[in-house]
Order: sequence, then structure tokens, then C-alpha cells
Amino acid sequence: MRISISHDTVQRGWLFKTTYYEVSLSVALTHEEKQIIRQRNLQKTKLLDRRPADAKNDARDEKFELRVEHVLTGRTDRFLCATPSRAKIYEDNLLAMLGQMKLWLDDNAETGARTVVEL
Repeated sequence: MRISISHDTVQRGWLFKTTYYEVSLSVALTHEEKQIIRQRNLQKTKLLDRRPADAKNDARDEKFELRVEHVLTGRTDRFLCATPSRAKIYEDNLLAMLGQMKLWLDDNAETGARTVVEL
């Protein structure tokens, strides 16, 4: 798994411009990791709850979830934050979550073996 994260400043709006801080995430999975995800049917698994800075108040939270299927395609995921501090905190959350995802994929690679315990 190769992870690439970059930060950019973006201005949105036609008349009243608002400055946002964009965090771009690209994940390149190995062929083996992609096979584990497909064989175990893990595409719809939620990785991270998030809500961008430009989200409307009545927008559903499920619309903004980061799921395995989003990183499986290899496309860049862009997320807008209100401040540079929130962008850095979001990056820390991404790195922690992707580290857990790597461990989780390793656990899903094979079924468990027989265990005998004497108490």
C-alpha cells in the first residue's frame, strides 16, 4: 500500500469567494490487497466518518463517508477543510485509519488456524 497526501488552498464561490484547505489522498493498493478486498467483499466497509467544510446543513452524513471502494479505484480523493489546522488533523486521522486498514487487510488474508488451550 502506497499513500500520497497533499495539501492545497482552494477558493470556491462565484461572487463571495471562500478559502478552503484541500487535502488530497491517493492510495495505491497492491494486487494482493485488491484481491483480498474483492474476495472477502469488503468494498462497502466504512473507513472514516467525515463532513467537508462546504457541506450543506441538511446533507446526509452517509454521502461523505470514506469507504474501501473509494480507495480501491486508485483515484484521488479530495476533502475540504475550513482551516489549515483541521486539514492537518484530518491528515493525521487518515494516516491512522490507513495503518489500521493495512493490519485489517493482513488479518483478512487467511482464515484462522485451529487453537487448543488448556486451562
